[in-house]
Amino acid sequence: MKRYQWNAQDYEKHSLAQQKWARELLDKLSLHGTEDVLDIGCGDGKVTAEISRLVSKGTIVGIDNSSSMIALASKRYPPKDYPNLSFHEMDAGNLLFHECFDLIFSNATLHWVKNQQPVIEGFFKGLRQKGKILLQLGGKGNAAEIVSILSGMQTDPEWQSYFEKFDFPFFFPGTDEYESILLKSGFKINRLELIPKDMVHAGKTGLEGWIRTTWLGYTQQVPAEKRDKFVDAISTKYIERTPIDSKGRLHVQMLRLEVEAEKK
Repeated sequence: MKRYQWNAQDYEKHSLAQQKWARELLDKLSLHGTEDVLDIGCGDGKVTAEISRLVSKGTIVGIDNSSSMIALASKRYPPKDYPNLSFHEMDAGNLLFHECFDLIFSNATLHWVKNQQPVIEGFFKGLRQKGKILLQLGGKGNAAEIVSILSGMQTDPEWQSYFEKFDFPFFFPGTDEYESILLKSGFKINRLELIPKDMVHAGKTGLEGWIRTTWLGYTQQVPAEKRDKFVDAISTKYIERTPIDSKGRLHVQMLRLEVEAEKK
C-alpha cells in the first residue's frame, strides 16, 4: 500500500461519515463478546475503541500504515482504559498473523490498495477456521462527481504539470471483480453488494476538509504551498455542479462495496 503523509488530527475532525458507516456495518454483526478481532486501517482509533467494548472478553488489534495515525490512536485510547486493545503500525499487504483472529474488520481503507489479492490472502491466513471478514470500501462508481472533477483538474493548464504519468490512486471494484478475488483466496462469500450512501458535509468548509484529508492521492501531487488553492478549486467546481442545499449542506453520492465472507 502506498504511504501518504496523513494529518491524523485533521482526519479525526473530518471523518464523521466514515465513523457513522462503520457503526452501521458493525450493526450487521452478531458478536458474542469473546472474539479476537483485527481492524485493518484503524486510522485515529475511534471505531477500533468502539469494537473493543463489543468484545470485552476478547481482544482487538488495530493496524495502520500511518505512524501519525497509530500515535494518535495510542494516545487517545491507552491500555489503562482499553486493556483488550492495542495498535500497531503495519501495512495491510504484509500481515504477520497466522490463525489469530475470529473476525477481520475494515472500513474505508481497502480502496487505497491497488493489488488486493495478496491482502485478501493475508486475511485468510490470519483467520481461524470459520473466521469471518466484514469489509466496506469504495466500490465501482464511488464519488463519481468528485472523480470527474479531479480528472478534469489533471488537464487544467494550472495543474497539469503535477499529474504527468499519474495513475488513478484508488481501487473501486464491482461485485464481480471482488468475487473473483475472494474465491481465489479460499473464502466462502456470504454477502457482496454495492450500497449507495449519501455523504453530507457542512458546506464548503466541510467538503474541503474531506477533500484535504481523504483525497491525498491527488492533493499530495501538488506542492504543499499550492494545496489550499487546489482544494478550493475542486470544491468550487463541485458546488457549481451540486449546489449547497437549503440547510447549508453539501451532498456527495458514494457507492460502497460491502463484503461478508467466511473461512471455510
